[in-house]
Amino acid sequence: MIKALIKEQSEDLYRLIKMVQFDGKYYRVKCVRSGEWEHCWDLAVRVQFIGMIQGLAFEPKKIVFRKDKKITYKFLVLVNPYELWERELVERLWNLQERIEFLIAKILFHECIHILIFLGKTLPSGFEQTDIFLEFREMLKFANSEKLCPESCGVQSHLLNLADLAPNFPESSEKNLDKVSELYEFLIHEKYSIRKTDLAFGLSWSNRKISRNYAKIAALKMGSCPESNKKLWEKEVNRLHKDLEEVYYRIDDSQASESKIN
Repeated sequence: MIKALIKEQSEDLYRLIKMVQFDGKYYRVKCVRSGEWEHCWDLAVRVQFIGMIQGLAFEPKKIVFRKDKKITYKFLVLVNPYELWERELVERLWNLQERIEFLIAKILFHECIHILIFLGKTLPSGFEQTDIFLEFREMLKFANSEKLCPESCGVQSHLLNLADLAPNFPESSEKNLDKVSELYEFLIHEKYSIRKTDLAFGLSWSNRKISRNYAKIAALKMGSCPESNKKLWEKEVNRLHKDLEEVYYRIDDSQASESKIN
């Protein structure tokens, strides 16, 4: 039933999880050959009712078998449907079994978007990409365009300031800029995944909520802040939240305009 719910919304995501059992074991989801090398992607999904994080897609483990000329990426996704008694969800689905299936499908849908995008980045050139990867690439292109200045510049400036407040962060300005670029893409990635999931399943998050939650996550990814700089850190996170919210609204406006044209 969980797979059927996902299939209704995205054939690409359904094909990704079609052969995967939710038992924490790895299943091969794609394999292609490029030249002498074979590229494979394995996915494991584990459902658990522990903690307060709905879902998590871990950074993939890359394994290179030089003798066999094979590169394998191993992904692990955790799904934690702990918000079963959230009011809006209960009002929508009174039956507990249906509510569990719906929530697992929604969380898994979101996390597997991350995996499809990474798969698109690592797929050798010349192979057909999924619609999800192509859509995300277009959103990221707009997010990095001059059309989104000064909002996007403000977000990246705040990320750079947070890097300066982290004592263990590398001093190299080039590394700082690379990390800022990486985190900015992460923030756009989350916007895309949440928007795509909301359109598919409802129970939407506002831009205010997304920007508030992920501004703090991005700040924490920069590293811990010493107690002496705590107030400065909090102010910078708040500024990041406000500029990020504007970036998200601008992305929505751009996509709404594009839909009208289409």
